[in-house]
Amino acid sequence: MWGTGQKTEKRAISMDASQAYVAIEGVIGVGKTTLARMFHQTVGGQLVLEVFEENPFLSDFYTDRARYAFQTQIFFLLSRYHQQRQLRHIPRPVISDYMFEKDRLFAQVNLRGDELKTYYSVQEALAENITPPDLVVYLKASTETLMDRITARDRPYERNMDPAYIDSLRVAYDAFFASYQDAPVLTIDTNNLDFVKNEADREAVFSQIRGALGEGPRQPALPGLDREVAPVAPSGVQPTAPQPFDPGARRLVDYQRLHRELDRDKGFSTDPYLNFMLLQEEIGELARAFRQHWLAMQTGQADTALPALREELADVLAYVIKLANYAGVDLEAAYLEKMRQNRERTWHPADTGGDVP
Repeated sequence: MWGTGQKTEKRAISMDASQAYVAIEGVIGVGKTTLARMFHQTVGGQLVLEVFEENPFLSDFYTDRARYAFQTQIFFLLSRYHQQRQLRHIPRPVISDYMFEKDRLFAQVNLRGDELKTYYSVQEALAENITPPDLVVYLKASTETLMDRITARDRPYERNMDPAYIDSLRVAYDAFFASYQDAPVLTIDTNNLDFVKNEADREAVFSQIRGALGEGPRQPALPGLDREVAPVAPSGVQPTAPQPFDPGARRLVDYQRLHRELDRDKGFSTDPYLNFMLLQEEIGELARAFRQHWLAMQTGQADTALPALREELADVLAYVIKLANYAGVDLEAAYLEKMRQNRERTWHPADTGGDVP
């Protein structure tokens, strides 16, 4: 029963970073430009950065937002439109530190009444010519963290930044991406990350982006997978002949791509919380199937549970793959890394009942 849920218009993707247009978004001070520069260094292509310092109204806006909001917003709208409309002609990859839709988000926070109506009429006409990104990376942080980062970078026009304004933007961003449907969104909480100074944090973020794009590094086979292995057969069934491990056969990354396509084509819900609850439901159905299997073995009755076990195990795997997609996790890489750690551990009898051996 996996795949149950509401229809969504988000586009599923299956490409590597060298083919993608990735937009990195978030509130002022969250680190989007820094991350865009760093990720661009790893994938190459074209780096598109927002030209915000050329706005002649920006300094006055931070001094008197009500008076200068409309001028500031219209200048940004036209500047962003001029830059964004060129993206359709730029070879991929493209890494940007903003998306065109952010302009509307800021207008909703800063404009009111006739000014906002005028803005909407212009923005909606321009938006028709804009190419949406293949992936949006939404960086989140608390208002306190954002203010600390703004203070640390010490831009002259940001020195008197109002925390209430930053908090209003943070709330607006969260609301915007809660309903955003024009492109897949990878949300990353940066409160406890330092991808500037900490290489492990930086690589973890890069891995999430690659995973969200459907790209997984080709991992070498684990020891034991490079030899012929006979599959485990149910009790009383003759095992089939050993089959060689084929590193070129279908892999977890292929199944992750399959589920992105199914989400897109079938309109399955991509809400991670709903799918986690559905996973729990499938685990309950799997437990009932195992109970029937166990009872049949104990009483010597005919075992009719194997077809159900097969189906329920497949459903559980499907939801695990779907959740990995929504979290931006390269499931195969994570699994192989975990198994390498386990192979290096010393296993004691008391340990094997808890963690995966």
